[in-house]
Amino acid sequence: MAWDFSTEPEFEKKLEWMRGFVREEVYPLEVLDTDEAGFARAIGPLQAEVKRQKLWATHLPPALGGQGYGQVKLGLMHEIEGASVWAPIIFGNQAPDSGNSEILAEFGTEAQKQRWLHPLLDGRVRSAFSMTEPNTAGSDPTLLSSTAVLDGGEWVINGHKWFTSNGMIADFLIAMVVTEPQAEAYERASMIIVPGDAPGLKKVRNVPTMGGQHEKFGFGHAEILYEDVRVPKDNLLGERGQGFLIAQARLGPGRIHHCMRWLGQARRAFDMLCERSLQREAFGKKLAGHETVQNWIADSAAEMQAARLMTLQAAWVIDTQGASAARKEISLIKFFGAKVLHDVIDRAIQVHGALGYSSDMPLEEMYRHARAARMYDGPDEVHRVSVARQILAGYQPPKGMWPREHVPTRKAAAQRKFAALLEAAATDA
Repeated sequence: MAWDFSTEPEFEKKLEWMRGFVREEVYPLEVLDTDEAGFARAIGPLQAEVKRQKLWATHLPPALGGQGYGQVKLGLMHEIEGASVWAPIIFGNQAPDSGNSEILAEFGTEAQKQRWLHPLLDGRVRSAFSMTEPNTAGSDPTLLSSTAVLDGGEWVINGHKWFTSNGMIADFLIAMVVTEPQAEAYERASMIIVPGDAPGLKKVRNVPTMGGQHEKFGFGHAEILYEDVRVPKDNLLGERGQGFLIAQARLGPGRIHHCMRWLGQARRAFDMLCERSLQREAFGKKLAGHETVQNWIADSAAEMQAARLMTLQAAWVIDTQGASAARKEISLIKFFGAKVLHDVIDRAIQVHGALGYSSDMPLEEMYRHARAARMYDGPDEVHRVSVARQILAGYQPPKGMWPREHVPTRKAAAQRKFAALLEAAATDA
């Protein structure tokens, strides 16, 4: 089957505009010394310009103000946005708001869209996704222990969550909680919309992480307590027991976006690596003249290209066959892309030496954030297991005691196969 990642020239012009815009207008935000109010004033005109360019919230259908772009186009855009931590906010598709808006658009009622989705798309409210728990393994979501019990016309929610992204500043949260405790493992959980000011909802803290500095203005990963939180019955998102189905609809395309953003980060680190190698001298020649550095450059280029093509192919499968058909491809890019991101940044730091280790370059911050890539949306180990299982499902053990390629067995079979011809050849001789 042919793979086609091509896009029309008009879209390529949009990508070129994005590259220049992110480099000239968004990069300076990374080093801007201001408070939250000043930051909001700084990004307002940039977001307005993105909307004028019709590049705002492009992951959503036109009826909701987006462009209805498929995953290949979105991936190419996220590659550009990924170069800066602030670019997704400027383009209206930052996590977790982008994923939350997608599931509200797909599974939400009209009333839910009016109350939560439209203000979210307008940038008037912020959202959080509340799934991970400190007392259960995030790699096995069937262990979720937070619960919601229907009491008359209200859900009563109790539980302890953490790493609820944007939880401290969220106007509403989408919580994944157990509503069907007696059901099958993957039909126990549901998703419920919880207002950020609901009584009993306690926003404990932003959990300190390696991420550090940029998790300011309230952004970050919050610890949340749900203590007899009551919300209307109609706040159920989708159907009862659909939590895992909705989560997969959210996480599949989200992993494409993550991986392409990582490629944007890796490319920026790669550019720094190459520039420094041409600038710095050691042992009588530029660093670029040393074979080890040349190997780093070649390996980084090959790995980034491989990750990019793998990710675009996964995006193409989603566009043409649906997310469920791309399970293996998504898992492959998730662990492979995370490793490429880490390795390219690591090499860039090494070329810069002490300067790269210092905060005078963005590399050390990029390196800290890259470590989390191996855990976001499922740890590497779980994705490797998923890939291996799907691959092995296409194989059968050979019959008998020997491997299929066992040479003595194949030799005997070949002799039998060509016996008549060999006998005739011997007779003719």
